[in-house]
Amino acid sequence: MNITLLGASGGEVTGSCYVLRTKRANVMIDCGLFQGAHKLENHNRLPSKGALTKLDAVVLTHAHLDHTGRLPLLTRFGYRGPIYATPATISLTDLILRDSAHLQSEDVKRENRRRAEKGRPPVEALYTTRQVEQLRPLFKKMKYDQAQEVAPGVIVRVIESGHILGAVSLEVTVEENGTKKVIVFSGDLGPRGAPLHRDPIPFKHADVVFMESTYGDRDHRSLAETAIEAREAIRKTVEAKGRVLVPTFAIGRTQLLLYLLAGAFKRKTLTPFPIFIDSPMAIEATTIYRTHRELFDEEALAMAKAGELMNQLRTAKMLPKASDSRALATRPGPFLVMAGAGMCTGGRILHHLVNHLSDPTTLLLMVGYQSRGSVGRQIVEGARSVRIMGKTVAVRASTHTVGGLSGHAGQKDLLAWIGSMASSKPRVLLTHGEDGPRGALRGLIQKRYGITSEIPDYQQTIEL
Repeated sequence: MNITLLGASGGEVTGSCYVLRTKRANVMIDCGLFQGAHKLENHNRLPSKGALTKLDAVVLTHAHLDHTGRLPLLTRFGYRGPIYATPATISLTDLILRDSAHLQSEDVKRENRRRAEKGRPPVEALYTTRQVEQLRPLFKKMKYDQAQEVAPGVIVRVIESGHILGAVSLEVTVEENGTKKVIVFSGDLGPRGAPLHRDPIPFKHADVVFMESTYGDRDHRSLAETAIEAREAIRKTVEAKGRVLVPTFAIGRTQLLLYLLAGAFKRKTLTPFPIFIDSPMAIEATTIYRTHRELFDEEALAMAKAGELMNQLRTAKMLPKASDSRALATRPGPFLVMAGAGMCTGGRILHHLVNHLSDPTTLLLMVGYQSRGSVGRQIVEGARSVRIMGKTVAVRASTHTVGGLSGHAGQKDLLAWIGSMASSKPRVLLTHGEDGPRGALRGLIQKRYGITSEIPDYQQTIEL
């Protein structure tokens, strides 16, 4: 019985992927894409030998690309087994993978044009839309808090993780040679008390815990402070007839921002102004959110049922067509545009950055984690210029980071989550975090609970 880490380890946050092996079964937990620095692109492959050639099942914690983005590669092994996930995760995963395949196709076309000019050989996309479509018949729905055998001797129970719609933590019970092990995978944990999404639910017992540590070194600012500061920055930009650019993750963050803006308009702390959702994926994701309102927290559910969300967002417009997006290049402010990708690694936000990043009246509102090597990270760290789509773009826009809207739990919430299992003295392995955050969390877990956490490396195999 062992688990091999094929991502989100060795100091990296993205690429979450675990392979659980027993004498009777091979089960993959998540199959995420590495994002950020170009050096990580070589990791976006899967081993061509070993357990992956005879997988029995795949289980997903949630739909984000860094947890699902390599799933289409399984088709190369001829994988036709089940992919287990919650209903909302299934819908969102299909959406994300279709978008990923499309963006890869467009990126490869641009890259190959540059290569042709230099006489270099062409490159291929990691996968195609066709490979994404081949996954659809494989998805199997999982119910919350209901044990389900996904492979011989491997039973999974999922509960709310509070990260995005449909996101869960996993309790995996494995039996082998008369020995039973309870292995918990946190997935991505959301902060307690955050708007829109329900709070994460902790487990009470575990033998082994694989735990995310993205913000293990700090707590987020309070939502109240964050909302006031962001609101003030937006208000000033709107009054100056500037543009607010929001590189946002299409799933989770876009819907949260719309919810908060609706609340601000309702309370009249902001005067309604034009809002553009410049992302086909975000538009479709918002529809999926409406379909699964039962997963909202109580306040959001009440607003949705009363029709207040739609009523307060009358100035919001969806831009599914690329031509509508391009029209914003010459549209005068004020307006706010949300566009992907959240780390400025691709998507329509790149065009808005090229057009408006050099304008001092522009506000760049950062509302999510920026991985090392990404354009977003460079801007947050104060770069005077950045390279976008082969161009050098001066950074003269003001930048405001909204840490309190993170979809990840901060240090306090992470400690509380693992604390609920501390009495069982589990073996704790910290993943999904850079070296600084997970090292800080490791020290606090030791100090508070007397548990020495492990910090596994990429491709390391953990013997259970």
